[in-house]
Amino acid sequence: MSGLALNKISKTFGKNKVLDNISLELDGDELLVLLGPSGCGKSTLLRIIAGLEEADEGEVFIADKRVDKLRPRDRKVALVFQNYSLYPHMTVERNLAFPLKVAGMDKSEIKKRTSSVAEMLGLAERLDDKPAQLSGGQRQRVALGRAIVKKPSIFLLDEPLSNLDADLRVRMRQEIVKIQKELKVAMVHVTHDQEEALSMGDRIALLHEGRLQQLGTPEELYKKPVNLFTAEFVGQPKINIIEANLEKGMLFPFGIGWTKNKKITDGGLGEGYVSGKVLLGLRPESIELAGDGEFPATVQSCEYMGDGYTARLEFKEHVLCVSNVRSPLTVGQTVKFSFPLNELLFFDSNTGERVNL
Repeated sequence: MSGLALNKISKTFGKNKVLDNISLELDGDELLVLLGPSGCGKSTLLRIIAGLEEADEGEVFIADKRVDKLRPRDRKVALVFQNYSLYPHMTVERNLAFPLKVAGMDKSEIKKRTSSVAEMLGLAERLDDKPAQLSGGQRQRVALGRAIVKKPSIFLLDEPLSNLDADLRVRMRQEIVKIQKELKVAMVHVTHDQEEALSMGDRIALLHEGRLQQLGTPEELYKKPVNLFTAEFVGQPKINIIEANLEKGMLFPFGIGWTKNKKITDGGLGEGYVSGKVLLGLRPESIELAGDGEFPATVQSCEYMGDGYTARLEFKEHVLCVSNVRSPLTVGQTVKFSFPLNELLFFDSNTGERVNL
């Protein structure tokens, strides 16, 4: 069963088109992460799914039922926000029970559901406490619990971990994934944090300026980016992007032989030329430092990252970031590096689209 289907969703505020023809689907037990920079339209898209905003164009289906003409309360969705939205004068138990009470559910069923959810979330001992007596992580669990008790068709989470410290954020994202897998319910999780997206999502929908850039598994976005934006947005440290040239079977600035199966013009991909400019992508962890490396470079900087060093190397007119360096390097030192040729990514210098060379 489909958990969610969006068909050509568009939305404009004034002259600003915040969503442009968004279409995607997710299964009924899938966790989809909406990822992108601030202002890309991801929260607006979530609000349209929930019914808090109305799309200018397009259709929304939840559990195979069209819902874009229904009121929010009739859509069987559960929303969790970053600010928890708990009632400070109510106990944990009453906060959990509130949406069921509003729905007119029987008291015995309310008690049964709230007790079950509190047990699942490790809140059974805190049912008589009020939000002010809880930690940030416990308050976020209550917010999640209030969504879970409703037994929705889909969970919608809007940056729910933004207010937590780094260590708690890691623990909470693990808990959210665990809960989602246990409940086997569709979930859409909004974040601007790529680490959060890569660690949580079954698939990721990457948005930029209101457009869907790529929809795929975390590994697909990282290893097979469809365009330059995806390649640069996903990955830390950022991918190295180099202006390169293909000339007479040679790839410069590295001066290595290259067999081409595409034709390139001087301004980008086209027809009729066998040489031209191209943007080359190389992940920092793909670069290997060794005494017998193929290419000499000068160390610009070297930073200790806890599990190793990250260095910046000057190679001809280019600066390359290298991660996972085992030993410290000295600024000005000459080193040699190599990389597997199959790790190179190529992008059209005009459109930014990835090409297979």
